[in-house]
Amino acid sequence: MTEILPATTRIEGRFNGPNRSGNGGYVAGLVGSRIPGSTGAAATVDLRTPPPLDHDLGWQVRGDELDLVDGETVVASGRPGTLDADDPLVAAVDRDLAAAARDAYEGYDEHPFPRCFTCGTDREPGDGLRVFSGPLPDGRMACPWVPHEAFGDAEGLLAPAYTWAALDCPGGWAAHIKEKPMVLARMTAALYRRPRIGEECVVLGALRGVERRKNHAATALYAADGELLGRAEQIWITIDIAEFA
Repeated sequence: MTEILPATTRIEGRFNGPNRSGNGGYVAGLVGSRIPGSTGAAATVDLRTPPPLDHDLGWQVRGDELDLVDGETVVASGRPGTLDADDPLVAAVDRDLAAAARDAYEGYDEHPFPRCFTCGTDREPGDGLRVFSGPLPDGRMACPWVPHEAFGDAEGLLAPAYTWAALDCPGGWAAHIKEKPMVLARMTAALYRRPRIGEECVVLGALRGVERRKNHAATALYAADGELLGRAEQIWITIDIAEFA
């Protein structure tokens, strides 16, 4: 681990998933993007406890692993990861078909976390990402999406943590988060090219399987011409939503 880490990191309140804890994809991106060699390669991040908001957190290095810590508590732990070969579950889809799916986004009517940074309907453009993935005829989730200028870096690209966040929630919706609320527990992601601010994109999510409380999902981010920009595999854990209210 050669990167000079900040003494502390704070997850601002606006980067929430549930109201009182951090957005899983965003927090995973804070950690995963700091794993050596993660540019263009996969990193795996385990979220071990609900990430606290507006609270100073520290960093801890253990060999090739990196922990985001709250005192003695490990909030998230990252390490180099691997992804399966190209996943047909998240093969590219036509933008017009994705637009029709977005119109049917299930979160418009009822949403377990309406202020979620990634998929919350109560967030305005530039405040939240507004990734509203709806059902395709084949059961996958998809939507067109354009990165807002508020989320760009100095190079005019979508910043890494926001790119991880964009890859987050479509997996939860594919796993039926509306019927059985869940939170992200593990995310393995690879970013091949971060999109430019204002670039037309398509986001996809698919359910891979269910194992008791574990919901396995896959997501992908594409450019309008079908170029694969990034993809992820995830584990979501079904929760009692009252504990996250």
